[in-house]
Amino acid sequence: MGLFERQGFEATTVDQIAAAAGVTAMTFFRYFPAKEDVLLDDPYDPMIAAVVAAQPASLSPLARVTRGLRAAVSQLPEPLGDMTRRRVRIVAQTPGLRAAVAASTTRTEDLIAQALVGPDVAMLQARAAAAAAMAAMTAAMLEWALGAEITLGEAANAVLDVLEPRHG
Repeated sequence: MGLFERQGFEATTVDQIAAAAGVTAMTFFRYFPAKEDVLLDDPYDPMIAAVVAAQPASLSPLARVTRGLRAAVSQLPEPLGDMTRRRVRIVAQTPGLRAAVAASTTRTEDLIAQALVGPDVAMLQARAAAAAAMAAMTAAMLEWALGAEITLGEAANAVLDVLEPRHG
């Protein structure tokens, strides 16, 4: 993280990262297919899709996604320390990485859309709901990383309130 923060993501080489970690570039590539994968890891996609799928089918696709995401956010611990915020801040400040986030988000959208499709929900509706929710969640992550004075969970719930306000 320090190399990226001091030099910028684009100016930092894999050789520099490997040297700082005390490994070879070949070892680096055993763990990360590309340099951006150091920053873009998202292990929660399958859990998010499962929580969305568990929402009542009687709800609209967008309500199922927002309620599923709220449930997922409530199950995940707030990031400890500042490493996650630093990682996301580097992404937010690097245009090429923001494009990579879009590609990563597409994979998440696909999993969510597949969880939504059913007798009363066509793929187009499912994709629209998934895309809207993931765009909101991306906005929350980037705003939080750039210094919003709220927790990540609060940022997530704030953007989900735009899509489906909480009642009660």
